[in-house]
Amino acid sequence: MSYATKAPARQEIDALNGLAVLEFGTDWCGYCQGAQPLIGDAFAKHPGVRRIKVEDGPGRALGRSFRVKLWPTLVFLRDGAEVARVVRPGAAADLDVAFAALG
Repeated sequence: MSYATKAPARQEIDALNGLAVLEFGTDWCGYCQGAQPLIGDAFAKHPGVRRIKVEDGPGRALGRSFRVKLWPTLVFLRDGAEVARVVRPGAAADLDVAFAALG
């Protein structure tokens, strides 16, 4: 699953219903590529959580609105509100804690 080059508007994200995770990064980012197996395994355990992969970079409004500084950054959302964040996950436990925060 590639990062979408066209990001949803912040208003769309704020209006989301249910559980979702915004994943910011790029397809060419080495950290992003390296984290994909770990992230994929975590999502396999939580099939009811929507995954939205968004390409980030200079001038990308959605990433800036979430103050993304490093890739990959995963923002965990419940009904459009941030409940947890993981930056450059290095272990399954990092993601497990964030998924637990979704409730």
